[in-house]
Amino acid sequence: MSDDTPTSSESDSQTAYASALEELEDILDEIEGASVDVDTLAERVRRASELVALCRGRLDVVRTDVASVVEDLARQTSQDDSATA
Repeated sequence: MSDDTPTSSESDSQTAYASALEELEDILDEIEGASVDVDTLAERVRRASELVALCRGRLDVVRTDVASVVEDLARQTSQDDSATA
């Protein structure tokens, strides 16, 4: 099994992120494309806010994961350099 194969939870998170982005785009199209009554507008903006928070949370997790991988690679490179010196 490859190390870059997403786990089930990673795959679910990616799907959730992609779905959230798609829903955000739909909301934006709805708001921009038609005259929306105030009650619907408030509801759609509230939902968009929830989706933005979900996406930001996922991006924070990914940013942390990437930083960890980069640190591990730097550490391995440093160890490899020390071993060959």
